[in-house]
Amino acid sequence: MINRTIANLPMNHCKSPLPISSPVKTVHRYLSSQTDSPNEALISDVVLVLTEQRSRSRWNFVKSLYPNGFSPTEVSQITLRIKNNPRLALRFFLWSEEKSLCIHDLLSYSTIIHILARSRLKSAAQALIQKAIRVSESTSPTNPAEPPELFRVLAKTYRLCDSAPFVFDLLINACLQAKKIDRAIKIARMLRSRGISPMTPTCNSLIRSVSQLRGPEDGYEAYKELFGDNVGKVSPNVQTFNTLLLSFYRHQKMGELKVIRLEMEKFGCQPNVFSYCILVAASCDDGKIVEAENLWAEMQSRRIEPDIMAYNTLLKGLCENDKVGGAEELHREMVLREIKPTCVTYEHLIKGHCKIGDVDSALLLYKDMCRKDFRPEASTVDELIEELCRKKRICEGLKVLLDVTRMGGFYPSRKSYVFLIVGLCELGKMEEALKLQADMVGKGFGPDTEIYRAFIGGYIEKGDMDNAKKLETEMLQMGFSATFSTVTIMKR
Repeated sequence: MINRTIANLPMNHCKSPLPISSPVKTVHRYLSSQTDSPNEALISDVVLVLTEQRSRSRWNFVKSLYPNGFSPTEVSQITLRIKNNPRLALRFFLWSEEKSLCIHDLLSYSTIIHILARSRLKSAAQALIQKAIRVSESTSPTNPAEPPELFRVLAKTYRLCDSAPFVFDLLINACLQAKKIDRAIKIARMLRSRGISPMTPTCNSLIRSVSQLRGPEDGYEAYKELFGDNVGKVSPNVQTFNTLLLSFYRHQKMGELKVIRLEMEKFGCQPNVFSYCILVAASCDDGKIVEAENLWAEMQSRRIEPDIMAYNTLLKGLCENDKVGGAEELHREMVLREIKPTCVTYEHLIKGHCKIGDVDSALLLYKDMCRKDFRPEASTVDELIEELCRKKRICEGLKVLLDVTRMGGFYPSRKSYVFLIVGLCELGKMEEALKLQADMVGKGFGPDTEIYRAFIGGYIEKGDMDNAKKLETEMLQMGFSATFSTVTIMKR
């Protein structure tokens, strides 16, 4: 049935080349064959009132003329006759439903959807498509892998309503939003079997949905099916390839990125800055810094200006591969180009300096970051505090934690508390450690073996064996295993 009805569709993305001398009469014949004969006088009267009267009274006047309402066929013909005023047609359609003057069926839905689609009223058409599918399937459920019944009716009435192929893109997108991937794929296949290709943005959405829900390999298969033979002369664009690049990258399928680049070259599609960001990130993740720098040079040779995302991508790779000097040079270049650093920029540099043990540079960057009112991530604070504690600069680490917790919306992690409590106990600053531990509990972090051992060791160093023994007993009662005892530590 679908294959027969789809034969009515045009062979490309242009509107039907066939002359339609009287679409209203044609639709009248089609719709009349589906339902009871419409009341021609009623249709003419309503169209006259809607088009001639401009005040709000026209709605009450129409209702007073026909209090018993209209059939879906009559609504279809009324909206079709005022299709050149699509907003008025939509208002009438919704008004007739709101006032319980018509119980719409797929024919009346299809007519108004076509009217809205040909006028590029995307949001309104999309909403009605989704509603029509829900209404239809609430009474007659269909296989979720098959196109909805609305597709058949839209295909049947396509030429009759002098519609545009854009309507089927909206239908595919509606299926994607409902996570009905198989249904969307089936519609695209059926359209392509008649030489009609969905528009490139719709194909991209379909590829993205398949990649997200089923993985990059299936996304790539969808790409080949949609663009493989270039049906309808619709070609992939840079967003198509970026979708594939990003999907393979997220799934750590680095080898496939070269395949996508070859596809880009085949279609003569130049990568953009986002494409290079993915490729640079992939090279850095593999530790191939020279390759990443070559990609950076290639991007600039093509006069593609790197943005802050590109700079942050390479900065991250350099810092993670201990090339902090190169990251600093890149940071200076970015500033000279008047590209403002973001919170992420500072975090990469701070972590990079911490990784190579340069805590002074990390601390300076952190202070500069805070002066610019950036809010660091907990992981960045963790690394800074950890490195300060390693350098026995516990008080500076404690100040970092206290200052950052005063910032609105920041939630320190357990790791920062543990580093500082252990460090304070090693310095014998038990009161400060207890205060910090109380704050830690207040943040929802309970004690563990490491915390108990830090306090017990601290009390023993101070000669306070009573508190040490009490904590050891409490630790055992809490179910934590003791890998030492206060007696053993005393003997040491």
